Amino acid sequence: MAPFPTPLRPSHPRACTIGIAAVLLLAPPAHAQRPAAVTPSSAAAREQTADQQVHHVLNRLAFGARPGDVDAVRTMGVDRWVDLQLYPERLRDSTMATLLTRFATRGQSAEQLLAEYPPPAVVRAQMQRAGADPDTASRAKGRASQVFVEELAASRVARAVLSERQLHEVMVDFWENHFNVFAGKDRARYFLPAYDEYTIRPHVLGSFRELLGAVAKSPAMLYYLDNWQSVADSGRPTLRPVPRARRAGAAGRRRGVNENYARELMELHTLGVDGGYTQQDVIEVARALTGWTIARGAQGGGFMFRGEVHDAGTKNILGTTFPANRGIEEGEAVLDLLASHPSTAVFIATKLARRFVSDTPPPALVARAADTFRRSHGDIREVVRTIVTSTEFFATASYRAKVKSPFELVVSTMRAMNATPDVTARSAQQVSKLGQPLFGHQAPNGYPETGSAWMNTGAILNRINFGLAAASGRVPAIKLREWPMAAQLATAPHEEQVEGVITALFGGAVSRDTRQVLLTGTNPLLASPAPPGARPAQARGFAQVVGLALGAPEFQRR
Repeated sequence: MAPFPTPLRPSHPRACTIGIAAVLLLAPPAHAQRPAAVTPSSAAAREQTADQQVHHVLNRLAFGARPGDVDAVRTMGVDRWVDLQLYPERLRDSTMATLLTRFATRGQSAEQLLAEYPPPAVVRAQMQRAGADPDTASRAKGRASQVFVEELAASRVARAVLSERQLHEVMVDFWENHFNVFAGKDRARYFLPAYDEYTIRPHVLGSFRELLGAVAKSPAMLYYLDNWQSVADSGRPTLRPVPRARRAGAAGRRRGVNENYARELMELHTLGVDGGYTQQDVIEVARALTGWTIARGAQGGGFMFRGEVHDAGTKNILGTTFPANRGIEEGEAVLDLLASHPSTAVFIATKLARRFVSDTPPPALVARAADTFRRSHGDIREVVRTIVTSTEFFATASYRAKVKSPFELVVSTMRAMNATPDVTARSAQQVSKLGQPLFGHQAPNGYPETGSAWMNTGAILNRINFGLAAASGRVPAIKLREWPMAAQLATAPHEEQVEGVITALFGGAVSRDTRQVLLTGTNPLLASPAPPGARPAQARGFAQVVGLALGAPEFQRR
């Protein structure tokens, strides 16, 4: 196999691949103008062909196909495979379970992590008290205090690559973005391993109300959105009297109600920005959630309710009166109200339909999914089932209509190339390089859910380079020789290589332009100008064919 030595300048003929990608990735598929059906129907009425359905479910309910998956789903039947994925507990996942034992900090509490990996400022203070030179130790411990976040990101990639419970991992990705927590906020990172393992994962296909409650009580969310410091305003009644001097510090450094979590709870987690609430509702919800805190504050511990700092006054939220002198049950009642609100049903149904069907999901499908949400009392599994068994899901317009996020691209490339998951941080770093560091989105709204946000000239160039690098051995854990088709195609004539790659990765269906790019390495479109600092790359021979296929518009879409 030829090496991967030569940077490809934007003026190089092969940079024309950037042009074709830019045109085809930013534009909708050619079939997207066809109207999709608006009601569920039997498999016989689906617009997608039988082969398209196989590829479609593997790209939407899984992170792409591993070698052999297409034949396995075709043999089992699409509907049977979908049903199994909806019940992940029925799927054996022993290989994944074994791999997870290699992640030493998985699921550890903030207290455990703080003890073993103290923040740099703590180490510096300890060293100063001991009279030692603080700089070297502080730098070493500063790096060490990030190791468990790197492990968590690596485990996310590894699970998505290897787990048999693919829909479960897709839903973990969805909910951890919906309930986003930024690792870079102060000590928030110390709460993330437990947040992933014990707050999100057990509930991804269960009750939305239970998931919402688990998030509301998670130290990760309490810390990230400051509710752990939210206490009744001065002069407000509380459940138990507390000396004025103690009230300011009973739940943190700040005194008074903090509205951050209450606002995001309604705007981002439940009702949506147009869900019918007011600023006064935000204030009232924040008052209802005073005293919801972390047992030891920034030092860790589990959820704790502190009645002495809880605002015990009467409240009115979304037209519902909450009488005075209620404790933790008041916050629970608020979550009940929000989880069962009609706006929440529409908001969650819309986001799930956007994830699984298209960036602009059909209104009729959203309406049916929202109805399922209401009738099932927020049963996430049943809402997902409504969406992924619908005619709209299997419509021609939905096929390859979604652009992969960087996480989806890296994981699907590893799966397609039969990669063994990398338990180091290197695979997760590839996701970061493409623009989506895991747990790295600062704002609470999470990463974008639509393709246009991920696509610009620089991003497309980076994606093409990633495909070429992956095929040339420059991406950790991906070795082209381990791809089952490599032995058969590596020494075949060039045309046979192209057809074999198209069959293996795309079921034989690509555009005329993509086929031409794979055959010639060039295309007639002008290259898109590369941004300053961008460094296109090049591979040769069979690796070039595979690399260009991994960078093709068809592989960038799901």
